[in-house]
Amino acid sequence: MTTRAVQFLKRKRIPFEVVRYAHEEKGANFAARAIGFPLEKTVKTLVVDLGHRKYCLALIPGDRRLDFKRLAALFGVKRATLTDTVTAERLTGYLVGGISPFGTKHKLPTILDIKVCSYDTLVVNGGQRGVMLKMTPKDVEMALQCSVAALARD
Repeated sequence: MTTRAVQFLKRKRIPFEVVRYAHEEKGANFAARAIGFPLEKTVKTLVVDLGHRKYCLALIPGDRRLDFKRLAALFGVKRATLTDTVTAERLTGYLVGGISPFGTKHKLPTILDIKVCSYDTLVVNGGQRGVMLKMTPKDVEMALQCSVAALARD
């Protein structure tokens, strides 16, 4: 099955490789183990509430946590929090556990954590549980026209 994320990347002629796995639980830890890929190179796509009905996507390494204060400062807002499941799924059109930054229902400002930019390849969710997309950080950045900043903490 082709996902909206795959269609999005094909339309933009961005190179990627589809990596499938048996989805048994949500989260970067499981996905990384299932495909035998380093957790720090497995990107989590987080849907963040910036308040006043403004949202963004934060793409961070699977082994790190989002620094909400830093993200809020980048957007010039008081605080940032993770959205609830219903909002995340409505904004992206994807199920939690399969949220991809590519081909979302609503275009959301996106920030890629600088730490993942030093790797040769990453895996990012492909828009369906059990589907990851292997690609370079530069191609992620180009496809999304996103900003790059230090977002994650240990």
